[in-house]
Amino acid sequence: MYRLSLIVVCLMWLLTYSEDSSVLAQTPHGTSLSIACEDCHNTSGWEYIGEGAVFKHNEVGFDLVDGHSYVDCKKCHSSLVFDEAESDCISCHTDVHSMSVGDDCVRCHDERNWLVNNIPELHEMNGFPLLGQHKLAYCSECHKSESQLRWDWLGNDCISCHLDDFMTTISPNHQLSDFSQECADCHSPGAESWAGAENFHMFFPLEGKHDIHDCAECHLSEDYDSASPECVSCHMDDFLVTTSPNHEDLGFGTDCAKCHLGDDWEPALFPDHDMFPLVGKHDIQDCAACHDVTDYSNISSECIFCHQDDFNNTDSPNHVESGFNEECVLCHTGDTWDEASYDLHDDLFFPIFSGEHEDEWDSCNECHLGPDYSTFSCIDCHEHDNPSRLAQDHRDEDDYVYESEACYSCHPDGEE
Repeated sequence: MYRLSLIVVCLMWLLTYSEDSSVLAQTPHGTSLSIACEDCHNTSGWEYIGEGAVFKHNEVGFDLVDGHSYVDCKKCHSSLVFDEAESDCISCHTDVHSMSVGDDCVRCHDERNWLVNNIPELHEMNGFPLLGQHKLAYCSECHKSESQLRWDWLGNDCISCHLDDFMTTISPNHQLSDFSQECADCHSPGAESWAGAENFHMFFPLEGKHDIHDCAECHLSEDYDSASPECVSCHMDDFLVTTSPNHEDLGFGTDCAKCHLGDDWEPALFPDHDMFPLVGKHDIQDCAACHDVTDYSNISSECIFCHQDDFNNTDSPNHVESGFNEECVLCHTGDTWDEASYDLHDDLFFPIFSGEHEDEWDSCNECHLGPDYSTFSCIDCHEHDNPSRLAQDHRDEDDYVYESEACYSCHPDGEE
């Protein structure tokens, strides 16, 4: 029984092999197409039966969709040996771009049509996004060729396309002014025109009053490189005609930025006012408050030069009658007349910040009873209600009298 089964199996294998060999020997489609004839043909002839066919093209890795779905097989399969046809686009489609963009058609095209719908994305991927006027330009405006179908690589530098613009521009003359050919330094690729360039005017910031957009206001010739960043190169006339103060007569420097900001001529700063620092109450911007505006040199740094009237008219204390020194800074600061300091009182007059009288007084009028501070009183504090006791204490002193001047003559340092 076992032998009979083995014989049957062998016979069946031989019959099958013989049939396949016969079919393969007859097919014009080569040895790799392992499907039955009736999957694509019927008994009425060898014509392809189309939609009724069992064979589906996507089974061999190439789906027939959109434009490929209605193409005659012979358009792609020039021979009946189907696997001789390549699956890459370039095998069937003539490269009208002459290999200027490579042979990978699907980078730009799909099966629907030859229109390119991803031009912005392609340029973005290549490092040159189509912004501003670039997104409105025809391809041939940048990619120039006789056929207008070659897209030769241009490079991403603006100057690759805009060298003529650079060379012919006269306002300003880019070439004469030795401008950089990096267009994006001044112009935005996303702008709608060349106008309104965003100048990176780093050597002279365009801000404040200098925030101007008409280059010709400062650049008087086409050679923009000849302009100096020094203020006086534009403002010499302003310097020469200024009379309040007269900059030229007073020997002012021509470095305008030392005194003036870029917002306006006023208010001006005076960093070089070293002979008299403008601080505290003297931090004033009106020169005429101290200076005769026709002659700024006719002035002194001594306080009394401006404050003689203040000195003469002060009555509490009366500076004139008291014989005060006209050196105001001995008692006053530059912040206010009030809260005057008397630090020199000990050295010049009488020790009140040291010795026996330190911390024994609260105000000047405890000793100086009138506006004349050259007069003073000792007896109003010292035993003023018991003069007889003072007399008893001084019985051994010749010429003792109950008067403040007498006290001071014997006790000039305030000690007993």
